[in-house]
Parts: sequence; C-alpha cells; structure tokens
Amino acid sequence: MSVPTESRVTFDGRFARELPEMAVAWQAEDAPAPRLLALNEPVAAELGFDPGFLRSPDGLALLLGTSVPDGATPVAQAYSGHQFGSFNPGLGDGRALLLGEVTDAAGRLRDIHLKGSGRTPFARGGDGLAAVGPMLRECIVSEAMHALGIPTTRSLAVVATGRNVRRETLLPGAVLTRVASSHLRVGSFQYAAATGNADLLTRLADHAIDRHHPEAAAAERPYLALFESVLSAQASLVARWMLVGFIHGVMNTDNVTISGETIDYGPCAFMDVFDYATVYSSIDRGGRYAYANQPLIAEWNLARLAETLLPLIDPDQERAVALAVGVLESFRPRYSGAWLAGMKGKLGLPDDIEDDIASALANDVLTLLQENHVDYTSFFRGLGSVVRGDARPARDRVLDVAAFDAWTERWLALGPDADAMDRVNPVYIPRNHLVEEALEAATAGDLEPMNRLVDVIGRPFEERPGLERYAAGAPDDFGRYTTYCGT
Repeated sequence: MSVPTESRVTFDGRFARELPEMAVAWQAEDAPAPRLLALNEPVAAELGFDPGFLRSPDGLALLLGTSVPDGATPVAQAYSGHQFGSFNPGLGDGRALLLGEVTDAAGRLRDIHLKGSGRTPFARGGDGLAAVGPMLRECIVSEAMHALGIPTTRSLAVVATGRNVRRETLLPGAVLTRVASSHLRVGSFQYAAATGNADLLTRLADHAIDRHHPEAAAAERPYLALFESVLSAQASLVARWMLVGFIHGVMNTDNVTISGETIDYGPCAFMDVFDYATVYSSIDRGGRYAYANQPLIAEWNLARLAETLLPLIDPDQERAVALAVGVLESFRPRYSGAWLAGMKGKLGLPDDIEDDIASALANDVLTLLQENHVDYTSFFRGLGSVVRGDARPARDRVLDVAAFDAWTERWLALGPDADAMDRVNPVYIPRNHLVEEALEAATAGDLEPMNRLVDVIGRPFEERPGLERYAAGAPDDFGRYTTYCGT
C-alpha cells in the first residue's frame, strides 16, 4: 500500500534505480500494535517531515515501512564484508530496508533506512527483527555522537511493533528509522568487485563520487581520488572517536561508510576508565576492535577498499597497486595529524606549540591515565579547573600525584586556555551504566530515563546544576561492562 507523506518530503529510489544489481525489492513485515517510542523532532524538521504526521497512524506506518510513501522503492541492499577478518561475499541487509532517499532542507540527499523491519533474502537464518533495547541504544549513542560533533548517522524514530522478539528471552520488538548520507560501504565495493561485473563496479564508484566526493570527478584519476577522499574522511572520523573514548565494537568492512559517517551502533560504548585494551563487545573475544586498535583496523579496511578499486585506478595492475599504496601510506600521517590537532584542543594548547612537544605531553598524560586507572572523560574535563587554580577535579583522580604534578607543571608552562578546553572536553557522555538503566526501563515500558538521558547528552559541553549523576563514572558495583549486537 502506498500513502502520501502529508509533508514537504518527496521520496526517490535513486540507489535502486542506478544499482539494481545491488537492490532486492522487498516489503517490511506488518506490525500488530505500533507505538512510538522515540521521535527526533530536529531531524524530522531537517527532512521536512511534520512531527504531528509522524505521530499519526499513517506516520507510524511510514516509519515502520508497512506503508510505502509515494516515490519510495524499498530494497534490501546487497554488500559483502570482512567480519572479524574473514570475508563473507554475501551479507546484505538481513533485517533492514532502504526505504528511499529524500532531499533535506539544506539540499543534501539523505537515506531513510529501516532496521528491524523483518527477514529479507540476506537474513542467513536470522529472524530479521530487532528488540527495543538495541534500537534505543542506537538512538541514544548516535545523538551523543552528533552532539559531540562527530559525523554520524542519525535516528529519526524508534517504533515498537507490538511483536515479541526471541533472544535469550522474549523481548519487545521495534524498528529504528535511520537517516544517513548514504549506506554505501566498503562492503558495497567488495560485493560489486566480487561479482566480476566491471560495469557495476564503475557505476557504483561513479554513484559514490557524485553523492559524496564530487571533487574527485575532476581529478586526473577520479577513482584514485575517490579512494583518497574516503581515506581522508575515515582518518578524521576515527581520530574523533579516539579523542572522546568511543569504541565502535564491530569495525567490519560492511560498517565502514564511504561518506565518513559512523554507522551501526551495535556493541558500542564510551570508555570509562582509560585503557588502551578496552573491549566492550561480547563477540570481540580476541580484542580485534579494542580501543587502541581502531586506527590500525581502519587502515586495514581501507586497504580492502583499495583492492576493489584497482581495475578502475589503472588498467596496469602493478601501476594501480603502486598508486593505491601511495595513497594508503598517507593514512597514518593524516590520522596522526587529526588526532594531535584534537588533543591540542583537549589540552588547551596554543596553536604555535610545536607538534613534538604537544605529542609528548599527550602521550605522557595518557600513560598516566592508563597506569592510574583514571576515568577518561572526567579527567580531561577536570583539567580546565586546574588551569583556573583548582587542581582537585583532576588531581584527586590520580593515585600517583607526584607524576601528575610533574606532568602538570610542564603543561601549565605552555599557557593552556581553560575556556577553549571546556568547549571540546565533554561533561556528559552516554555513560554505560546510565545507558543500561535507560534501556532496561524502556524495555519495561518507562521511557522517562531514556528521554532524560538524551536531553542531557544533547548538550555535552554545558555543565548544568542537578545533573551530577550524569557526569559521574559507574558505581563500584556496576562491574565489568559487556555490550551485545542485538541479533
């Protein structure tokens, strides 16, 4: 059934039209008792949706995909991927549908995507459904990332379906309506390359250039320029993750976007106590995607993208490899430059401080945090108070106060700017114990803790009275934290 959107939104099916070999037409499963759990009104406004319409029965049907808006062509997207290092040629949207694309108020093309909408031909034995908790987790964490200024997909809405989902127990089901610049991934290129269809690979690359990196079209070697643009975007993105202590949890190639947005908030979390080896994901038993490994994994994933583009870069394979390797070798300096620039900001250092001095200060303070088991977010926020003459918010967190004092002396001698630090060091992040508290309550039917948490993390740099518990680390009895992908 097709319904009008009763808004300023016009849907298109560009991906399905231009890349039909990678799109399987499909329909979302019916929802017996839909109920709106979360609606992101600012995102709705960006897209031109009337929030009142989205709350209506017709609006909920659109958000669930059970009624298809005019112009939309719901499809399950095909892609491949390296999952924990092992290549799977046939992944695809097993429990998701691309509803279509819309043009937002700023003239940007955005995907409207449904997660948990039912089994598709790519389901591989899964039920195609999603539970309330994991969908609301994506809603919470993606909004935190957006507020922190990190490129990310957004959550437009979460709608309960009225259908239970069987995991370890029966859980209430839900569909997440996600908004993204696109859902093109490294895995999309791996799929096109694996088909051996040179025309498909070329059309996919041209589609990606036109949609995300149009400057590459004018380059002498457009597909090499595409690779360089994706590499640059990913280097910047992962540096920003590292600076806020974010751990993605599943950096498979099918979760690496061509746009440079963070996607797929499954077993993700923000680090509490600083530790390079931190892993929260239940499925990352070997620590492949541990906090400190994220830049190296990003580089590895980009190498897989380069492999798919070699036939387009140059007909001579040796020449193509040499050109691609030359670009790939720029990842580490690009990442390091982005990370150090961000760390200078976190430490409030003047622009003219030499990189080797700033780098030594940054690495030394992280060693101090690692050796003293210090809360990462609270410590950096507390450094602003040190500049203002009160060392306690940071110093009291460190057992080795002599080492802290020695480091602080070196740092203060450079004249850090406390106000500048407060603009980049958050007070509030989605603390793991608060996320779990909110998800448990929401699963039981109480949305207030989640709504309150989303409101707090929406202004992460602004310290507000009465919100002290949202700035505090986990209580001692919270224990070891583990996250799950929700499938």
